[in-house]
Amino acid sequence: MLTQLSTLKSRLGILDTDTTNDALLTDAIKAVSARFDAECNRTFARTEDAIYEFPAEALEISCPCQPIESIARFELKTSEAGGWVEQPGVDYLVRRACVISLAAALGNSRAQGRVIYTGGYVLPGTQAATGQTSLPADLEHAAIEQVAYWFQHRDRLGLQRIWEYHATYRQFAALDLLESVRAVLEKHARWNP
Repeated sequence: MLTQLSTLKSRLGILDTDTTNDALLTDAIKAVSARFDAECNRTFARTEDAIYEFPAEALEISCPCQPIESIARFELKTSEAGGWVEQPGVDYLVRRACVISLAAALGNSRAQGRVIYTGGYVLPGTQAATGQTSLPADLEHAAIEQVAYWFQHRDRLGLQRIWEYHATYRQFAALDLLESVRAVLEKHARWNP
């Protein structure tokens, strides 16, 4: 989760001892975290032994779990019968902790490559160790604000306009991200070659 329940409750002015909406808020944090991953075409949470498959002829690989911390190995599959075969001595360069540049392709267009690596951000509530990267504060703040907005307006979900004069007029809008949240996510979107 991109933020902790206690941080969100503090933002909403809910006492830690009030557990009435804890399950609802936790589910909302999980939903917003998943939405952020989908919007940015990446995985923000740090993942060990993440696997990313790519066309074997590719020279530039943009892994979805960024920033890349370390690369364990590269593998190549030319047939289902042969399965995945580790490729020793692959010459590569990790650029800006998000793109792996290969000196030579692992194979041709009829083969599949994959990389096993560790990457992503250490989420709030866990201390980042040496070589690890904590979740940027702007992402956590965006998640907090999006969940807080949803929670404070959940009884009018999707309602854009109400006119209660002589008749009831209600106009519903598609639920979307807050503009400030969308601006933050655009900065963290994954480049996909």
